[in-house]
Amino acid sequence: MLTAFARVFKTPDLRKKLLFTLGIIVLYRIGAHVPAPGVNYANVEFCMERPHANSGLLGLVNMFSGGALLQVTVFALGIMPYITASIILQLLTVVIPRLEALKKEGQTGQAKITQYTRYLTVALAALEGTGLVTATRAGSLFRGCPRQIVPDSSAFTTLTMVVTMTAGTCLLMWLGELVTDRGIGNGMSILMFLSIAARFPGALWQIKLEGELAGGWIEFFAVIAVGLAMVALVVFVEQAQRRIPVQYAKRMIGRRSYGGTSTYIPLKVNQAGVIPVIFASSLLSTPVLIAQFSGSKAAWATWLATNFSKGDRPVYLAAYCLLIVFFAFFYVAISFNPEEAADNMKKHGGFIPGIRAGRPTAEYLSYVLNRITWPGSLYLGLIALVPTMELLLFHANQNFPFGGTSILIIVSVGLETVKQIESQLQQRNYEGFLR
Repeated sequence: MLTAFARVFKTPDLRKKLLFTLGIIVLYRIGAHVPAPGVNYANVEFCMERPHANSGLLGLVNMFSGGALLQVTVFALGIMPYITASIILQLLTVVIPRLEALKKEGQTGQAKITQYTRYLTVALAALEGTGLVTATRAGSLFRGCPRQIVPDSSAFTTLTMVVTMTAGTCLLMWLGELVTDRGIGNGMSILMFLSIAARFPGALWQIKLEGELAGGWIEFFAVIAVGLAMVALVVFVEQAQRRIPVQYAKRMIGRRSYGGTSTYIPLKVNQAGVIPVIFASSLLSTPVLIAQFSGSKAAWATWLATNFSKGDRPVYLAAYCLLIVFFAFFYVAISFNPEEAADNMKKHGGFIPGIRAGRPTAEYLSYVLNRITWPGSLYLGLIALVPTMELLLFHANQNFPFGGTSILIIVSVGLETVKQIESQLQQRNYEGFLR
């Protein structure tokens, strides 16, 4: 692998792409530490040092922003609005015929969908920025902190903060597209990867400082061992797939024979990726938000605050697992259409050996997809519950490293990036990373 990296830097065009990507990374990390206008950074640091400063409902969004959210920087919203907009557009493609028609138009239609995603990203960033500024001024960002994060409560300061954070998200979106076009590819995924990985060293060292066994070194190495085991599990499952063989019949066009080849349809065990975990986490945060903003002292509000404010409650764990399984099947159902795949095979003269073309092929693909989605969804539930088990074992805070969502994203993006570089190496007759 080290030899392959050396060959990458010896290739002029690949070296330029890597250096360009590294430059974007530096800009992103600098912007993640620049406070937004009107923010008293000394008070932010004071509130961050208080216990449970990084826990709560904003923990997931703070993870995706690389810690910039709780520091109230210009990149506080991170790339999360773009991710949310992409997911919404992908879901609406199944519902709205116009978007479905654009998706089938190829590159031209995809360019229009990308433009719609950008517009929706700006709207979501403005909405989330307004909510973040409101929560910061109301003291909800750091509960129990006596100092004010935004001393100036004028409307001009509030508007300036919202515009700045929205512009920061738009800048990140542009930087991600630059990495995709002129860098090594997968720009948005790489920015998300950096946001999560940037918090690992500090979180690991905090566990060592708070540890009690052998100066905290036992807890430190135990966490690393758990993380490595999770990485191995995620790599194994993410690479696992069920290959459906497809045979194409020979066709005579003029005097030439076409077809007669065999290929396969790769159906991944974890076809939904990390989307079900994100959906489940977001949905479970809604009841607590309703209870907090209502200000009610009724029994239902107390029950919601007791059972859904922390991730170690039995009701929360059960609801979390069920929602992950539900969203795994839901996302697979809208992302892969067995009937469309069967029709495409039939049009091109393809068939699955032993299965008749048409409706029997669609039923067979649906049957196989349901069979492999069950272990995939249970695997996602297991990965998502690992942080809770770590919390109970090591008494750590909510932003414990090597959490299920973070490991899934980091490993998936890492594998995809390695494949991108490897494919470019193989185009130049090099061996690549995996020998």
